Amino acid sequence: MPRNSGAQLTRYRSSRRYLFVAISALTSMTCIGALTAVSSEHMDSTPQEVFDSMRGNFQASKAKGVHARYQWDLSGPEGGQWWIDVNDGTYKMGKGKIANPNVTFLAKDKDWVAVSNGQLGGTWAYLTGRLKIRGDQALARKLGEIFP
Repeated sequence: MPRNSGAQLTRYRSSRRYLFVAISALTSMTCIGALTAVSSEHMDSTPQEVFDSMRGNFQASKAKGVHARYQWDLSGPEGGQWWIDVNDGTYKMGKGKIANPNVTFLAKDKDWVAVSNGQLGGTWAYLTGRLKIRGDQALARKLGEIFP
């Protein structure tokens, strides 16, 4: 057995771990991109209008058994903070900060609106740093099912 085999095995395992994380992030972004796609009449909407439109898309059946707190921190002239608290088939939504979020989305206001309206792909926004997701990736993906 060659001397470097231990180091090579460590590098291989490490690269596989990073690949898994990258694939998980891409999957999350695909779901996020589909999350709040709205009609073309909303292309110039504000973040508040995006969140308002999400209210009509809530799927209580998909939220059964889910207990999650989502936080958005958006910068820019129309930016601010919004939150959604999903609790076993129900939800609450508001402006400001929520305590102990499971998932936090960070972006510029215009980038979040563009992702939500389908003008900017969620995966591309994530890969280029225009959208950051902190926290539980599985819950981030679940948001796309709860608010299609």
